[in-house]
Formats: sequence, structure tokens, C-alpha cells
Amino acid sequence: MSIWEKHRFGDLVHFPPRVALKKGDQYPYIDMDVVDPNTRHVGSVQTKKYESSGCAKFVNNDVLLARITPCLENGKIAQVKIGEAESGFGSTEFFVLRAKESLLDQTFLFYLAKSDLIWKSAVNSMVGASGRQRADATFLKKIKLRIPELPLQKKIAAILSGYDELIENNQRRITLLEKLAEELYREWFVRLRFPGHENAKKVKGVPARWEVRSLASFATEVKKGIKKKDLADDEKYLGLEHLPRHSIAIREWATADTVDSNKLMFQERDILFSKIRPYLHKIALAHFAGACSADTIVIRPKEKIYEGYLLFTVFSDTFVELATTASKGTKMPRADWGFLKRLELAVPDKELLEIYQARFEVMFSQIENLLRVNELLSGLREKLLPRLISGKLSVENLDIQFPPGMAEEWTAAATATHA
Repeated sequence: MSIWEKHRFGDLVHFPPRVALKKGDQYPYIDMDVVDPNTRHVGSVQTKKYESSGCAKFVNNDVLLARITPCLENGKIAQVKIGEAESGFGSTEFFVLRAKESLLDQTFLFYLAKSDLIWKSAVNSMVGASGRQRADATFLKKIKLRIPELPLQKKIAAILSGYDELIENNQRRITLLEKLAEELYREWFVRLRFPGHENAKKVKGVPARWEVRSLASFATEVKKGIKKKDLADDEKYLGLEHLPRHSIAIREWATADTVDSNKLMFQERDILFSKIRPYLHKIALAHFAGACSADTIVIRPKEKIYEGYLLFTVFSDTFVELATTASKGTKMPRADWGFLKRLELAVPDKELLEIYQARFEVMFSQIENLLRVNELLSGLREKLLPRLISGKLSVENLDIQFPPGMAEEWTAAATATHA
């Protein structure tokens, strides 16, 4: 029978020291925004100029744990997977966690960080001024918890990571479908290589059957406000922090019991455009109804055939740049729908829009299905996680089929444990 020994968290884990970066030099960098609470790995490394008195340095497989509210409360925890790169740097608002190899498995550490044992303790340790509170490393290091021997840690990690591998595979499929739908939009409506384009007559470079129309002629802003007291606690809620960057698929959300002010309501298949700092490129198509931040522009096509065309029009870099240029305010620039709705566009004829919408519908239906499967997988994993991490659900006698690399690690750990 495996022994679960009590340890202080600080005795199991290294918190690598922060390092100063040289002004003007380029560094591989992971931004807080690219961490998806529903996905285990983060590999979106940017190269950017940076200067900081204390950046978080990481290597492959390190665990990043958000330390600032609300990112920590939103579950921004990830394991670094950056291919052949040896190391990189993260926001100063991350803790970098690295397991002490003789005591703790690195993947088990990721799930330990996601459990109430560490994650909720980090939330409870928040110190600092309201709105910019940070988890306290000293508090975390003192937490006492029971940990099984390494072979059992690896078994538990293998079970939980099986769910995450399925989720990440589905995420890759979602990304491919998004790119396919966007590329078809560009091919037909930007490069003008739509079906039958060879025989289409053009007037001043625009197909003769197309019309120059304002955005407002086929799209409208929906402003259906709702008071906080009228929101059901379990209503799905999308804050601006939940809207993805450079993706049309919504992968995370909260519930209305977390909000403290009046909001807007949106319907399934509404387009959500983040009003604040439009250059962040947060635009998505909702696959469910719910409430959202009052700083969201809720856009709805006047007819279904405009949906895909409208989505990728407002999603385009050109539109986002225009929204950014025309935004109001300096510290918190906001997109101006009053300006955007007057933009004139070369709008395709309805026959072509219907063909595109039919193809888009097939692709987005697949995206919806994958998102819902991932929601189910994520829910199952979250139910299993606390029971496995605490030992309430025993897996000691299960025959786990490890991936090749993990199998070698498990054999080595088992040999060392029983030596």
C-alpha cells in the first residue's frame, strides 16, 4: 500500500528567483492573456522587447500559477510546453513552480496547483490593495499536505492528463476549423476569388452584383441591459477577460453569482466585440446565451445569411485597426459603434452570401460540438481531480497504460521507491 507523507509545499517545490531583463533586448515571453484555464499546456511564446526588475523565468514543463486577482480566481494555471526552446520569461504576475524531482512529479504538481489544496489557498493568501491583490509565496510555502510516493503520483497524473490530451486535441481541431472558415472568407470576399469569379463583371474593381452599403444596413448593436439583482446565480457570464484573443471560439466563462454590477444580455450566435482596447482583438461568436460585460458590443446580423460574413468582417485586422484608431479615451480607449456602423463595405450578393453561410454553418457547428465535448471532459476531470489528489479515490491497483516517455519515468520512480 502506498504511503502518503505530509510535507510543506515549500519543501516539495522550487520557486525560481526572478531575474532582471536588459532594456531593449528581445526575449521569449508568455503573456497572461494566452493562458486558457481549460487547457493544461501553454506554448504561445512571443518574442518581445522587455525591461523588468523581476521577470519570472521558466523552462519547459514548469508550472505557471497566476498570482494576481482576477487571473488567479479565473484559474489561470498552465504547464509550459515550448518545444525546443530551453527557457523563456513570463509576466511578473506568475508564480513559476518547479518540482523537486526526488519528491514530486512535475505533471502531478500541475494538478496539485489546480486543486483546492493550492489554488484556493493561493486565493485566500491574497495581500495588497483592493483590485491589485497578489497571492503570497511565503503563505503558500507553509501549506502542509499529504503526497503519495512518486509512482502513484505518476499514475494520478496519467489519468488526469488523459482528459487534458483529449481537450487539447479538440482545441487544435477547433483552431483548424476557425482558420479554414476565415481563409474561405478572405479568399472569396477579400481576394475576390469566389465561385464563378472568372466570369463576374466588375465595376471599379468590385463585382457588379455587389453593393456598397453601411455596416448598419445588415448588422445592429443589441443593448439589452439587465440589473444584477435580476440575474440568476447560475447564468453564464462573459467578462472581457473571458473573451479569447484572435479566436472566435469561447472556451471559458464564469457565472453571474460572481458579478457586482449591471450587465448586458446576449443570445446564442451573437457576435461579442470587446469595446475596451479593441487592439487586443477580442471578438467571438457565442455558442450559448448569457450575460456579458457592459463594455462589450453585442452585434447581431439582421438576417442569418450575413452571420459568417459579418463575423469575419469585424474580426479582420483592418476592422480592428479602424476600431482602434477611432476609439475614444486615452487610458482605457473604447471602440465607438456609432462610428463603426457607418463604415461602407462592398457587400456580396445574397446568393453568394447564402453559399458562404452554408459552408460556415457546417464548420461552426463542428466547433460548437467540440466546445461542448471539451466542457464535458473538463467537468469530468474537475470532479476526479480532488478525489485523486487527496487519495479518496484509490488508483494504486489500476493497470495504467503510460505513454512511452512517461512509462520509462514511472519504471524509474518505482525502482527508486522500492530500492
